[in-house]
Amino acid sequence: MSERAYTLLPFTFRKVVGDATLLVNQAGEHHFVPSSVFDALVRNELPLNTMAAADLESRHFIAVGDVEPAMDLLATKLRTRKSFLTKFTSLHMVVLTAHCNCRCSYCQVSSTSEPGTKHMNVSTASRVVELIFQSPSPVVKIEFQGGEPTLNWTVLETIVRHARRRSSETEKRLELVLCTNMLHLTDSMLAFLAEHHIGVSTSLDGPADLHDLHRVSPSTKSTHAAFTENLARVNATLGEGHCSPLVTLTSAHLPRLEEVVDEYVRLGFQGIFLRPVNPYGIARQSWEDLSFPAGWFLNAYKRGLAYIIDLNRSGIFFPEFYTTLLLTRILTPFSTGFMDLQSPAGAGISGVIYDYDGAVYPSDEARMIARMGDTRFLLGNVHDHSFDQIFLGSKLRTLIAASCVEALPGCAWCAYQQFCGSDPIRNYVESGRIEGHQPTSDFCRRHMGMLDHLFALLRENDPSTLDIFWSWITNRPLHEVAL
Repeated sequence: MSERAYTLLPFTFRKVVGDATLLVNQAGEHHFVPSSVFDALVRNELPLNTMAAADLESRHFIAVGDVEPAMDLLATKLRTRKSFLTKFTSLHMVVLTAHCNCRCSYCQVSSTSEPGTKHMNVSTASRVVELIFQSPSPVVKIEFQGGEPTLNWTVLETIVRHARRRSSETEKRLELVLCTNMLHLTDSMLAFLAEHHIGVSTSLDGPADLHDLHRVSPSTKSTHAAFTENLARVNATLGEGHCSPLVTLTSAHLPRLEEVVDEYVRLGFQGIFLRPVNPYGIARQSWEDLSFPAGWFLNAYKRGLAYIIDLNRSGIFFPEFYTTLLLTRILTPFSTGFMDLQSPAGAGISGVIYDYDGAVYPSDEARMIARMGDTRFLLGNVHDHSFDQIFLGSKLRTLIAASCVEALPGCAWCAYQQFCGSDPIRNYVESGRIEGHQPTSDFCRRHMGMLDHLFALLRENDPSTLDIFWSWITNRPLHEVAL
């Protein structure tokens, strides 16, 4: 056999800064090689008696001799990465009401300020619960959304008790989360949350002036002051760590990311998810003022990530959660379960949303588009359609078929496809087509820029930075990882 006899296994590649090329195989394993090694590799001129060839073989970029065992192992690793497909729909978002006690200028839902309107009723709630527990997933997570879901509290209690019964009968593990601005939480509500182990997801946009800039309520002068007061009540009743906030980044936040991070640290939160504003609902009315070019976000992200890494070096365990999702996909063989980073898309098959009237949508974004008058992504209604009609119908099948990055133009040959995903609903909003148009996609530009930066940090191979990254992935403070 010739010393150059090897077979190239499927991989994509990307030139990176300096004299190096990043290789990524179909199982998501990556490897940096000098340009000279890459040139010899693709010409089938790389000598096998070299460390470079040994590394490429061990990481499944080439096969020496019989190809079949290498392909079988590669397929096993790919099945692990795609394991989320075996669980089907586990996240069920339930919109209890379209009514909200805030009028946030960046709201991605077209909520209403009219009290008592557009509430889910008990009959619809019962049908929603019964449909939820037909999911084959062994884990059922119900997330209460709105509007402001606490404004329809009686139906929330009804769903929780019904879901508890069905969880016991079906032996499915039940997780419950309330998404709330916390302005309407009473002591009796908090007691109910504690009794039924319901987590709280909320919003915090940084220090008072930034938080109050977009989050406005007629019931309070400062929503930030109300937030901090109610956060103390939530922590006292549920315990520390049971309340998780999200930040919505607008153009006003980018120059002040460090202040946003400091506010999260000050209030005792252990991490932050740097999430740009979405172009849906009320936000579209002020989109020019709220939005920003992808380049602005990437510059702010790099600066913010460096600041967060330095915080961790100083002894404060504080992950950036989106970075953690990306690193988990890069450095481990496991899927993250995050709907925006799945291929095929998580819409419908990982998560689904039930509107107050029983309408079922494959994602929260699809519901937002429907609020804007476009119901093309409506899957059905719990009053009129069965589980099979909703989840096995042609509409969801079409969305899933059009969301495999391995086959999408612009994605099929991208080195980052194994760390990414496709959102057909966002694609439709951005380009008018569910397949998307990657050259003009803001999501694509942001995501590629973030991955470029993370791979540059990984290539630097700084031990302290890598220890911090692994502490985020394993959710353990740095001193525990160092042990």
